[in-house]
Amino acid sequence: MEIQGSAAAPFAGVRDVFAEVLAEQPGTGAAFAVWHDGAWLVDLWGGYADATHTRSWERDTLVMPYSVTKPFAALAVLTLVDRGRVGLDDPLQRYWPELTTETSVREALSHRSGLVALDAAAPTEAFYDWDLMCSLLAEQQPSWPPGTAQGESALFYGHPLGQVVRAVDGRTLGRFLREEVCGPNGIDFHIGLGDAELARVADLTGFGDDFEASQQGYPPLYQPAISNPPGVRDPEVVNGERWRRAEVPAVNGHGTARAVAELYVALAHGRLLGPEVMQELTRGSGPEPDLVVGGGDREWGLGVDLDPDGYGMGGTGGSFGWWCETGRYAAAFLTGHVGTHDRGDRLEGAVREVLGLPPL
Repeated sequence: MEIQGSAAAPFAGVRDVFAEVLAEQPGTGAAFAVWHDGAWLVDLWGGYADATHTRSWERDTLVMPYSVTKPFAALAVLTLVDRGRVGLDDPLQRYWPELTTETSVREALSHRSGLVALDAAAPTEAFYDWDLMCSLLAEQQPSWPPGTAQGESALFYGHPLGQVVRAVDGRTLGRFLREEVCGPNGIDFHIGLGDAELARVADLTGFGDDFEASQQGYPPLYQPAISNPPGVRDPEVVNGERWRRAEVPAVNGHGTARAVAELYVALAHGRLLGPEVMQELTRGSGPEPDLVVGGGDREWGLGVDLDPDGYGMGGTGGSFGWWCETGRYAAAFLTGHVGTHDRGDRLEGAVREVLGLPPL
């Protein structure tokens, strides 16, 4: 399988690992990018962009990396915070009066609002109808008293944030992100695709028994949080034009690996947020259980997962984007073939070995 792009001379082994990853993916391809010390050390892509293997994965191929989208959604609101137009501790109801849950902008950004699951069955159509989804969320009682616990809002993270953006700015979250954050900074990542972007999107493949078997062992809230409305793991839905054009800012961003890494480079170097808001983004409230995804104690910042090594976000299916504070590098792996995070871990591990950093 042909690999495109480049890897700096010391990173030939990373290219070899990437070749192994691609060889293991029977469906669509992937891309991997690493920035360090002012340069792109790795910028690789390869494989196919469709399940029938008729379109090659190109430099500008876009793919949906699920929750890797969430930091981008957070940036829309944090940009308004940085401009003094939104307060982190403002009641969310100030911007969304119909909301019955009493929570804050900060709690929505840090997965502490409790708005993680709908009690009443909702149709897949709700993904395509912003007002319908928001009306369902506005009446929903939280899964815990806001601020008292945390749990990733898998499907609905972006809707409260989008309501804030609409109330303050008038634009949708996706349009605001495109015009105020990604576009001006040359970041090829989009929530809600237009005609030009649709032609560049890779299909998601790999949904099946093996993938479902890898998605076990979660807390009781997990299945309700990811399955209602249905369709987020249905290839007929997520590879469809309606889904790609819609704004579901928790999960349906589309971008390149380099674009995701560029977000973290821009954040780390103060090009997106001022120091005070950036400090809030990376200041968690301490590790504690995540009531939705489990997996041991976890610490959330504002839109990003935190650990002692840095911050970023992974997504269902194996994609991730990350800033390593100790190594001062940004890395992103975006894949069209859903699976575990082992592939991204192997790639980042190979990078860390060259940089002389401890294993993950």
